[in-house]
Amino acid sequence: MEIWEAIVLGIVQGLAEFLPVSSSGHLVIGSELLGINTSENLTFTVAVHAATVLSTIVILWKEIFGLFKGLFAFKWNDETQYILKIAISMIPVMIIGLFFKDIVEQIFGSGLLIVGCCLLLTALLLSFAYFAKPRQKEKISWLDALIIGIAQAIAVLPGLSRSGSTIATGILLGNKKEAIAKFSFLMVLVPILGEAFLDIKDYLGTQTADAGMSGLALFSGFMTAFITGCIACKWMINIVKKGKLIYFAIYCLLVASLAIIYSFV
Repeated sequence: MEIWEAIVLGIVQGLAEFLPVSSSGHLVIGSELLGINTSENLTFTVAVHAATVLSTIVILWKEIFGLFKGLFAFKWNDETQYILKIAISMIPVMIIGLFFKDIVEQIFGSGLLIVGCCLLLTALLLSFAYFAKPRQKEKISWLDALIIGIAQAIAVLPGLSRSGSTIATGILLGNKKEAIAKFSFLMVLVPILGEAFLDIKDYLGTQTADAGMSGLALFSGFMTAFITGCIACKWMINIVKKGKLIYFAIYCLLVASLAIIYSFV
């Protein structure tokens, strides 16, 4: 992988991880257009995902600090309940990761047609969330946390946006937009780290080196993913708060159409 290719894919990962357009789908599209097999560059994949985790921590550090401060007060307070709701939301994706990882990886290798179809579903979901006007709740409920977690688990499919699915589901359930955006970004921290751990475990088991991956290219991809991730995370919270998800629905529709057409060329 060349340095400029790592930078391009790092930017794609950093932006698409938070914007509701599917980072996995865009990485598949970017890899296809650049002729890169990212499955052979496991270290790079883990690095750019770690970069987006770091960017989330940097942007939402006050919220994270407040949650842990409340948790270690060892009381049944709002912070403790919030963390437990995040834990509940992670159960569905944990089940997928532990028992259906091989099936998901096979789907990732299915080409742009699957990505295009899933992007169409993302566009549809974002459109529903934009036009729906449910009564807003004061807090995310325990049941909502589980349902949002199920949406996140389904969004492991390439092209089905994780942030788009969880945020749209939360809005359709009647949660406040800014609150559900922050919940969406916080609930993914442990699953991303868990996925990276499983990938590293598989990597050590096979002991196969990444092909053509230099340290400078790896660093370039990590930094671009981190910087663009910080920008996208902060930007996305404001976008969701203002209710402008329809623009991303239109974008996903356009990219989906191009991906489907390209898959038949």
